[in-house]
Amino acid sequence: MGLLSGKKALVTGASKGIGRSIAIRFAQEGADVAFTYLSSVEKGEALEKELAAFGIKAKGFRSDASNFAAADKLIGDVVTFLGGIDILVNNAGITRDNLLMRMSEEHWDEVININLKSCFNTVKAVTRTMMKAKAGSIINITSVVGVRGNAGQSNYAASKAGIIGFTKSVALELGSRNIRSNAIAPGFIETEMTAVLDEKTVQGWRDAIPMKRGGKPEEVADACVFLGSDMSTYISGQTLEVNGAMNT
Repeated sequence: MGLLSGKKALVTGASKGIGRSIAIRFAQEGADVAFTYLSSVEKGEALEKELAAFGIKAKGFRSDASNFAAADKLIGDVVTFLGGIDILVNNAGITRDNLLMRMSEEHWDEVININLKSCFNTVKAVTRTMMKAKAGSIINITSVVGVRGNAGQSNYAASKAGIIGFTKSVALELGSRNIRSNAIAPGFIETEMTAVLDEKTVQGWRDAIPMKRGGKPEEVADACVFLGSDMSTYISGQTLEVNGAMNT
């Protein structure tokens, strides 16, 4: 029996990278999985087929979580399809890096909306469903950059630090209803996004990490399985750092 057997999960931004790994690990552990994608219909359809092969209910939804009305509709559609939502993983996110002096207002707003406002949108929309069930696990993907900042990423750092504060506040508000809210802060995780960097840059990141390697998306996904499962029923309001001791 899987660690998530019988549970119903929604993962945003799952067409690639960390989100894709989370959706797959959830399916492997027996959860029915709904997920969102935005730009790549082909990748969304491929992931849906891959998840269904595990014998669980799976469906991809093309949706923009940063849009309040769209997020509200998404939650309703997912509840109809799955019959409820036990686990919500807010993973959708982007970067628009630049030094503060060169950063445009558009790139600031875009990152805040997609990374931070999307968490508000989906959590607000799912609250009623979880309160009715008197149970739920909300997992928000933040970043080591949200914990310690990073030059050239003031917009990204602000959005990810905001997620941590939001996560703690939700935990305090909804704890009495047996709804848990936690964040996961990955460090340097090697995905399609990092694959475009030159080898010298990547090696520089690896050398700066005490474990001397980048993380794997599956290692972040395993942390999500833990926080989504009944192994973490008394853990809420926390930020779990998955970074190889990059930030201590």
